Amino acid sequence: MTGRIDSHQHFWKLARGDYDWLTPALAPIYRDFLPEDLAPQMARCGVQATVLVQAAATAAETGFLLQLARRHPFVAGVVGWVDFEGADAPGAIARLAANHRLVGLRPMIQDLPDPRWMLQPSLAPAINAMVEHDLVFDALVRPQHLDALREFATRYPALRIVVDHGAKPPLRTGDLAPWKAEIAAIAHSTHAVCKISGLVTEAGSADPEALAACTDHLLRTFGAHRLMWGSDWPVCELVCSYERWVDSTSRLLATLGEADRERIYSGTARETYGI
Repeated sequence: MTGRIDSHQHFWKLARGDYDWLTPALAPIYRDFLPEDLAPQMARCGVQATVLVQAAATAAETGFLLQLARRHPFVAGVVGWVDFEGADAPGAIARLAANHRLVGLRPMIQDLPDPRWMLQPSLAPAINAMVEHDLVFDALVRPQHLDALREFATRYPALRIVVDHGAKPPLRTGDLAPWKAEIAAIAHSTHAVCKISGLVTEAGSADPEALAACTDHLLRTFGAHRLMWGSDWPVCELVCSYERWVDSTSRLLATLGEADRERIYSGTARETYGI
């Protein structure tokens, strides 16, 4: 198997001051997390490269991440943020896309009050600019957004879409039926791919038994060829270490053949993000 790609990780520096969601209440992750913290863990786990994803809804955040990517070659791509509703959104996207390290953009949909925000006609210029510059749309959504996401994908068939964290299934409540129906509809009626990431945070556990119903459903609906592995580090540290999540994933995917595992661990990310 070739080196793994972590398709979803973050860095942050608290002094930057634009992480509105990151408060002292999240004590295990309320500190700086930077490349020198992650690199040794990657080496121990056989992870070759990462996709660095925004954690703040500011242009300054994207600039910060691109600077880190320039200095640390293991960052194979950056998924940044832009003001999708701004009058200059197409121009801002064009300027960002000139940096080859930028591979995608992510509005923080889960934090927006309107679950159908992505369907606003005013977003069309920004979305069309993403298509023009071959950027990936990372969809940070919850189950209540999936109906709108399905319509969104139909409206923009040329846009490459990635569903982050399996759309955050409600693993703590155990009522997965609505999520299963909605995520299956995304898998069957759109071209979106999906990340196996962030699940430990939703479950509050890294025990494979707590996650198997979710991962098995994603495998049945998307198939290995449309799934990619990510750590969601350092958010995963709320529940478990990077290495524990790697171990849990290995156990969850143990019954797959080598080709399917390689697809999930690297192939889908390489193809989707152009790594």
